[in-house]
Amino acid sequence: MNIGEKILLLLKEEISEIEYSRYIKHLIYDAKKSTADTAIFYAPNNLVLNWIKNRYASKIKHLFEVHHSLHVNVNITLKNQAENKKIEIKQEQKPQQHSLLNPSHTFENFMVGGSNQFAYATIKSVSEKPGILYNPVFIYGGVGLGKTHLMQAAGNVLQNQGKIVIYTTVEQFLNDFIRHVRNKTMERFQEKYRKCDVLLIDDIQFLSNKEGIQEEFFHTFEALKGIGKQIILTADKHPKKIAGLEKRLQSRFEHGLVADIQPPELETKIAIIENKCKINKVTLTRDIIHYIATVIESNVREIEGILSKLHAYSQLMHVDIDLQFTKNVLKDQLQENRANLTLDIITQNVAKDLNIKPSEIRSKGRSKNLVYARRIAIYLCRELTQNTMPQLAQYFGMQDHTAISHTLKKINELIQNDEDFKVKIEELTNKITSSS
Repeated sequence: MNIGEKILLLLKEEISEIEYSRYIKHLIYDAKKSTADTAIFYAPNNLVLNWIKNRYASKIKHLFEVHHSLHVNVNITLKNQAENKKIEIKQEQKPQQHSLLNPSHTFENFMVGGSNQFAYATIKSVSEKPGILYNPVFIYGGVGLGKTHLMQAAGNVLQNQGKIVIYTTVEQFLNDFIRHVRNKTMERFQEKYRKCDVLLIDDIQFLSNKEGIQEEFFHTFEALKGIGKQIILTADKHPKKIAGLEKRLQSRFEHGLVADIQPPELETKIAIIENKCKINKVTLTRDIIHYIATVIESNVREIEGILSKLHAYSQLMHVDIDLQFTKNVLKDQLQENRANLTLDIITQNVAKDLNIKPSEIRSKGRSKNLVYARRIAIYLCRELTQNTMPQLAQYFGMQDHTAISHTLKKINELIQNDEDFKVKIEELTNKITSSS
């Protein structure tokens, strides 16, 4: 398999099966005519050529950079007219920038909600006035919440303005450092990282307890900051909570602006799913979208995987995507995600949300608010764990499984007939699964 075929297979993993089959599958890579700086592909017709030109030219270029460190121009030619009629997809010629920015990471396709609004506003402002407003910017939060997307969105804006942007992870920075030390070419390393306009570094927490690289990073940081160059950093936690980080680095990270990204609330998850459906041309009913939003974990990256899985199963099995089909397809994945959920965790979350004690939910109290809370707790315990009805009856101090069955019936009736109650259940499910 040649390098062009490998790139197309990598692209296949990131797009819908339909788009791959209709368009990308028909591209042919010319290994003989392609060079170190030019990748030549043949398209069967103008339709395929123009579609790829508009949608995936920059992405193909990006994959060459990320996976093979090749900065290539991507040329697409009509298969039967290769010698006399070429249609080229040209990338604007700029100085080599060492940057591996993903062109699909833009502000326009980042879904903003209450959980990430401050971080979004901060990075957007920095992209408009780099090195002036907030420097450095330190974004922290869990995996898959959009830290890299936001950082690279700013990078793409500034790179398109002609600025030299470097994006790297701490791991890549460390490997680069070690290679230059071994080759005794540290002046090249320092020139690369200290003469850029914008430095974007992911996963700063991995500097922890690495004294040598922390020393080098400190001097790089000081050199850039001293001449007003923009620095944006991400990590999984606040600078103060990164163990093994030198105090002087911690102090400088905090001297700029520190912003966090929280797991998305239900409304934002719904908006993200609707947007992904639109991009991937997947049609889902409102009930299915709400179901996915309430059951997925806080990692937003799961959404695209779920949509791809639903679409693939639907195509292979020749069935429409309905709610029951969705539940069946995602059953194993949800069981794995919820392995850490316990009856105590769910009950504590319900109690906290409704401002009562967990012990009261499990008591025999018959006041209206306790019955309401107990029903919700029982329903969520049944939905989110593998406990049987007899096990739930024992946990909640009920006579037997028939009492649990009666409670579940009541709850399902409320969900069907009371939209406000249904929303409440969805919100609680979202909170519990996001915090597990």
